Amino acid sequence: MHQLTIAGKAYRSRLLVGTGKYKDFVETRAAIDASGAEIVTVAIRRTNIGQDASQPNLLDAIPPSKFTILPNTAGCYSADDAVRTLRLARELLDGHPLCKLEVLGDPKSLFPNMPETLKAAETLVKDGFQVMVYCSDDPIQAKMLEEIGCVAVMPLASLIGSGMGILNPWNLRLIIDNAKVPVIVDAGVGTASDAAIAMELGCDGVLMNTAIAHARDPVLMASAMKKGVESGREAFLAGRMPRKLYSADPSSPTSGLIGS
Repeated sequence: MHQLTIAGKAYRSRLLVGTGKYKDFVETRAAIDASGAEIVTVAIRRTNIGQDASQPNLLDAIPPSKFTILPNTAGCYSADDAVRTLRLARELLDGHPLCKLEVLGDPKSLFPNMPETLKAAETLVKDGFQVMVYCSDDPIQAKMLEEIGCVAVMPLASLIGSGMGILNPWNLRLIIDNAKVPVIVDAGVGTASDAAIAMELGCDGVLMNTAIAHARDPVLMASAMKKGVESGREAFLAGRMPRKLYSADPSSPTSGLIGS
């Protein structure tokens, strides 16, 4: 199977995971290992990756030598804040250009503010960042972000942290069918079947955090998510049988039976 390629780099795993909401860095690392993820996203405003030398550094548990660190702008509500946050992250990560942009519209729904997202994306791309962008499931705006130069578009399946799964598969298909960059479902996945459905639709990958971190057994759920993404991808590549309402078709051949 073809690997996931983002900004010219190939990855074996199509599951991307976050690092927030775990009880400690030990559990974080155990869950990430179980997930098989190679790209790990880090909220720069909420996680210490060197800003505070007196506190534990996440990069000691999730070393950049082993994982691709994807700094994100969780908690930013304006383009200016997001740009400032990612410039700081680039300094902390020795010029690392790959980033995840999210500009939120309100603290209750965490729905993306698309005008500010588009504005930030334009600034960051011009500044040399490789931008993976969290966005609404609007096919027109997703295409606008691709045309700005984002290296991946990441439409929500449902609200961040909701676990509601994919609420609008039709819009996701429209985005996938028109995209020339990877489409990665970001936000709303609750369990392994949600991840499998996203991949069966033709998504290139799935990013999640809460679904693993808030499971009763995060490490076991991470393993389940890995399998869900892999099985969904295989089903997409295999091509499912057509749906045939009221058209029964026996699984076993009927020719040659006694009396036929």
